[in-house]
Amino acid sequence: MKEQKHSFKSWFFATRPWSFPASAMPVLVTLAYLGWLGVDVNWGIGLWALVNVVVFHAAANCWSDYLDYVKGVDREDTIGGLSITSGEFQAAEIKKLSLSLLAVAAASGIALLLATGWPTLLLGLAGCALILFYPWLKYHALGDVDIFLTYSVLPILGTSYVATGEFLLDALWLALPIGLITVGILHSNNTRDIEHDKRAGICTFAMLIGKEASASVYAFEVLLPYAWIVAGACFGVFPWWSLIVLPTVKIALGNVRSAFKYPKEGFEALVGVDEKTAQLQLAFSLLLTVSLFIDKLLS
Repeated sequence: MKEQKHSFKSWFFATRPWSFPASAMPVLVTLAYLGWLGVDVNWGIGLWALVNVVVFHAAANCWSDYLDYVKGVDREDTIGGLSITSGEFQAAEIKKLSLSLLAVAAASGIALLLATGWPTLLLGLAGCALILFYPWLKYHALGDVDIFLTYSVLPILGTSYVATGEFLLDALWLALPIGLITVGILHSNNTRDIEHDKRAGICTFAMLIGKEASASVYAFEVLLPYAWIVAGACFGVFPWWSLIVLPTVKIALGNVRSAFKYPKEGFEALVGVDEKTAQLQLAFSLLLTVSLFIDKLLS
């Protein structure tokens, strides 16, 4: 079949940009946290890394959509992979888009490597491996672990290295609150799709633990970060200003209510919750970033 011509907007939305807070926010918050700690931060390199991570994320989204389609996970009656299942794009087009974005990110990563040091190569290879093997890991109940590493631990450590020249382990205090909300994006998606995924013959973590437990796990993922920030503020890990993230708990609680409706109401209860969780990540992380800058300016 002959490939259709698509607008830039169509290509852009095929990358699922609503999910980009999951990759951008760990880098942004880490840069702000390093600045708050009083570390000498190379902001130009840090922002370069942020853009590169988002391009990698876009490539990963397309790769996941492509494999989910060819494996029969995403079909016409599912929500995932709409760029292909809707008929707007052919699977081959999304595969090409993924590989093209990966090539751009790799080229930028090589330039970043030359500007920083050899550990950047290891970070890049780890990121590529986590992206490429994510679908397989997801199909074997390990997707949540992959996402936590890819969009929390790895970018936080990577940002600390490229922006300061060393791995600053103090930055890992951010890994749990940022990472759990990001995993919540995936987990809400996989919980919603339990029945469809069973049909495809795969086993996600949500399928493994069941509907009721999945709702409780989602609640844990989006609510524990608030307790973590409060505890961190009490022990001096975060500034007291970080408590300005607390009003966003309203978004989290709304999502949790939807999650607990799922066991009885089914698929429809969780439609859109993955996007709302990405919005929660954006609001939570931006406010945490602002709090770090405020405290630094006032100190």
